[in-house]
Amino acid sequence: MSQVILRSGIKAVVGLGKTGLSCVRYLKHQGYSVAVHDTRQDPPGLTSLQQEFPDVEVYLGALDAQRLMQAEEVVVSPGLSIQEPALTAVSAAGIPLIGDIELFVRAAQAPVVAITGSNAKSTVTTLVGEMAAHAGKRVAVGGNLGLPALDLLGQADTELYVLELSSFQLETTHSLKASVATILNLSEDHLDRYGSMPAYHKAKQRIYRQCQAAVFNRDDTLTQPLLPASVAVSSFGLGQPDLGQWGVRTEQGIRYLALGMDCLMPVKDLPLMGDHNVANALAALALGRQAGLPIPAMLEAIKAFRGLEHRCQHVRELDGVVYYDDSKGTNVGATVAAIEGLGSTITGKVIVILGGVGKGQDFQPLHDPLKSYARAAVLMGVDAPAIAASLPQELTRLHADSMVSAVQIAKSMSVAGDVVLLSPACASFDMFVDYHDRGHQFVRAVGALT
Repeated sequence: MSQVILRSGIKAVVGLGKTGLSCVRYLKHQGYSVAVHDTRQDPPGLTSLQQEFPDVEVYLGALDAQRLMQAEEVVVSPGLSIQEPALTAVSAAGIPLIGDIELFVRAAQAPVVAITGSNAKSTVTTLVGEMAAHAGKRVAVGGNLGLPALDLLGQADTELYVLELSSFQLETTHSLKASVATILNLSEDHLDRYGSMPAYHKAKQRIYRQCQAAVFNRDDTLTQPLLPASVAVSSFGLGQPDLGQWGVRTEQGIRYLALGMDCLMPVKDLPLMGDHNVANALAALALGRQAGLPIPAMLEAIKAFRGLEHRCQHVRELDGVVYYDDSKGTNVGATVAAIEGLGSTITGKVIVILGGVGKGQDFQPLHDPLKSYARAAVLMGVDAPAIAASLPQELTRLHADSMVSAVQIAKSMSVAGDVVLLSPACASFDMFVDYHDRGHQFVRAVGALT
């Protein structure tokens, strides 16, 4: 084991949980004195912390600005807003507010592919990681997905890091300098924290700061970076691409993933359905190319990729109706993408299960996709009335008080050729532990149908 060098100064970690605990482990290994602060009386990870680091002081309850100001830096977990009064006071006193990603990039010795967006972050991050592995790279994947970023530093001889980053993580990251960075898409989300779309957009745009190359979505102008001409910039989109860009070409009636004029792979060979997954594949290709990955290896990875749990995941086909779990569709943009992506590829209609905690979103963007592709909407959760007000008047809408009843109602409304889609456009914590629990309940309910 390497020797720990003791350092002067205290690092305050605010917010425990998986990320906060990873910060404590990293900082202690680096030889720092650490104090932990959490607004909760019994935060997740507290028992593990006390067992591993009994010498670490822990302060629970309301944050004390004066106590925090004793630290040389305050490491804020992404679940806590930096607009908390105690944290704004700390920042005003000149003490840096940083996060786990800032600690990570200070130490990382390999290039970083940095990925954010309102939707599809996890899918694209995982796919780029698979592409790198197919290319023979020693790759480490994590961040807002899977392992906390600091835990990746322990993986020996890493040649490439692929990180999913949330807007919350980007707020406290100041020196990312990614090898390649992207915003995949941007739609209303977390407005309960940001208050406005411009504030959310500003947080996401931080990913491009001092990046060496950037990738943006031509179909979403909010993803476009403002960068010097010296930075390599490429784009992806579902339309026909210009030279050097990524998109879809149609030759003799067959749609292809394409780079400029070159057709690379028929869209029909993608294992995942829907144009939103076509966009995801193109985004991953664009990122991988900028990171130096060979196209043949990336295409092989796409052909082998079966997607992630709760992301438009195929569950079952029964009586000609296909059931999909998109419980990770926690905002309107994700649900619109799922409805349009699936609805445009089937002969029937979509019966969609919607509802939960809306996080201050405008549900009006659901109107047109539902009008075009949906047969019915099954509504549940605390914000069901707000969603109902945005639905097309002619659309059948029914209400459910549990996932079992929602699935049974959806089945009763469906006919052969239809899709039943759980894509709630909302957070889950009014009725479920989290989106995993919501998705698992859906899968169980679908499995029980006869």
